[in-house]
Order: sequence, then structure tokens, then C-alpha cells
Amino acid sequence: MQTARQAIDHLMRGRRADHVPIHDSPWGDTVRKWVTQGMPTDEKGNPTNAVDHFEFDMAGCGGWFDWMAKRGVQDVIEETDDWKVVRNGNGAALKWWKGKSGTPEHIDFLMTSRDVWDRDYRPHLAEFEPDRVNVESARNSLAQRRSQGKWTFYGHQFIWENMRASMGDVTMYMALIDDPEWVHDFNRVYTDMWKAAFRILIEEAGKPDGVWVYEDLGYRDRLFCSPTVLADVIFPYYAELVEFFHSYDLPVVLHSCGFQEPMIPLAIEAGFDALNPMEVKAGNDILRFAEQYGDTIAFVGGLDARILESGDRDVIRDGVTRFIRGMKARGARFVYGSDHSLSTNIDYGDFRYSLDVYREEMAY
Repeated sequence: MQTARQAIDHLMRGRRADHVPIHDSPWGDTVRKWVTQGMPTDEKGNPTNAVDHFEFDMAGCGGWFDWMAKRGVQDVIEETDDWKVVRNGNGAALKWWKGKSGTPEHIDFLMTSRDVWDRDYRPHLAEFEPDRVNVESARNSLAQRRSQGKWTFYGHQFIWENMRASMGDVTMYMALIDDPEWVHDFNRVYTDMWKAAFRILIEEAGKPDGVWVYEDLGYRDRLFCSPTVLADVIFPYYAELVEFFHSYDLPVVLHSCGFQEPMIPLAIEAGFDALNPMEVKAGNDILRFAEQYGDTIAFVGGLDARILESGDRDVIRDGVTRFIRGMKARGARFVYGSDHSLSTNIDYGDFRYSLDVYREEMAY
């Protein structure tokens, strides 16, 4: 049998593997719940790393460098026992829970126009500062995961998520319509920054097996904006970044929660090698995607997480089996996993059971 690293490399490069690899990501809150249900801890009482405990085949090893214009800015505006509102280095005030994970609530944004961008933020990004990148941490993590035989990757969010986290939704969507040149300038600056940062990571920390780009482009049954707008102002920069990584012979996975279907042709044209996670409850039909696009792109994930949340072992066995066999029957190149991260609605024993079913079906 191929190693996990060999199998995933085959899938990413348009070849067939001799078994279905696995990758998934439980929430931090989920892991803490699972500890109360029997998941082991280390000698300090911390939960065992999920990649190690569940023997996932892919492992992130770094890449999350400091991308804020004003570095070191974390101004606490308001705080309670449960949450705090923090103003970041791109002028965004976000409300974060203290004791649990989750996306922050958007409170307030200072980057409301191109004039503000040009005056207060862009100058801080004019010249790349290499110490934004934690080379040592990435080097150590890469060496550890490589020694375990994992398919290793660097990752980061990119221009779409950066805009939302800098301008907020209202300003961003208005700019997409009224001031696309500002959007282009924002994207140009951050694309140059990403290439400079990842060049340092790859050449100094070490070359991983691939890269993940995290960009949530959709919600239920819709993209956040039209494919035409994405094609005009977003995907040209995706294509440039993918070409940059391909110059290092690194395959690239595009992660996008929510509905994906209308943007899949754009992702293929931009050169992405795989998509994740094909969220079923958002309207994605992974089996249809496999039939339509299976010759041109690989898939990571796609199992409806509600199957795992059901708590019914018969439902879990049937759902996992149908999914894996359905993807195999369509000749899909895929890594088994959920269509989202693993929520607190999933019990530890049920997830372990789903892995038993997966392993019964993983071989071709």
C-alpha cells in the first residue's frame, strides 16, 4: 500500500491512489468535549493532538504569518468575563468569545474608503518585513510531521477573507461595485505580500507537500457575490498565487465553506488542484461534482457532517459507506473527510465508529 504522503501526492497530481486517505478538523470545543468522553490527554492534561490521535494523513505546518498593516495592534475596546472587543492592526473591531471557539462578531471598521486605505494602512505594507514570518516554528513542525509520514502543508487565508476582516462586509461589497480599482489595489498589495512571505517559508523553513488557501466564498445556496465579479477582481490574484506555488511544484487546495458550485470552473481555470470541503447543507452535491469535474480536480472532504451528528450508528455506517462507494464509483480523486469541521454535536464514540467504517472501505 502507498504511504499517506504518496497517496495524496498522487491525487493532487491527477493520478490514482491505491487507497482513500483521510483528513478532518474538529473544533477546539469539540476536542474538549471529547476529552470528557474518553479522548486521551497528554501528561499536562491537554487533549491529544487530533492529527496524531485519529491518524489523519494531512498536517498543517505553518504559514499563518502576521498580515496586519499596523503590527502588534490589539487594542481592547470592551471586555467582560465572556468576551472582548479588540481593534486589530487593520482597523477592525471584532468581538471574540473568551471561553469558546467561533468566528468573531463584526462590530466596527475604520477602513471605510480608499482614501483611508491609502493614508493609514497601505504605507505600512509598502515594504515586506521578513520577521512577519515564523520560520523556526514552521521548520520544526515540518520536520516533525514529515518524520511521521504526513502530507504536509502551509496555509493561510487570502484576499477575500482579508478584505472582510479589514473593511467589513458593507464597505467591501460596496467597493466591489463602486470602487473595484480599490479592491484591485488591495489585492495587488496582499498578493505581493503573500508571495514574499511564502517564498521565505519555502526557501528557509522548508518545502512542504502542498499549500491550503482558506477563502469562504459562499453561504447557503449562493456565493457571496456573482461569479462575474469573482472572475474580474478576485480570481486573477488566485491564479497568480497558484502559479507562484506551482513554480515550486506545490499543489494547492482551495478551502471555501458554503455553496461552491458556480465558482468551481473559476477554481479549475485558476489552477487549483483540489477543493475543500463541499458543504452539503449549503447546497453542494459532491457526487455530482465528482461526475462533472472529477477528471480535472481532486476533492478533500464532502461527507455530510450531519451524518456524524445523528448519533445513530446505523445512519453513520450507511452514510459513510454510501459516500465512499459513491465517490469511488465515479472515479473521483478524493481525501475522505467531513464537509465542514467537526462540531460539538458529534460524540467521540460515534466519530471513532465512523473511522472504523471508513477503514473498512478505504482500499480500492
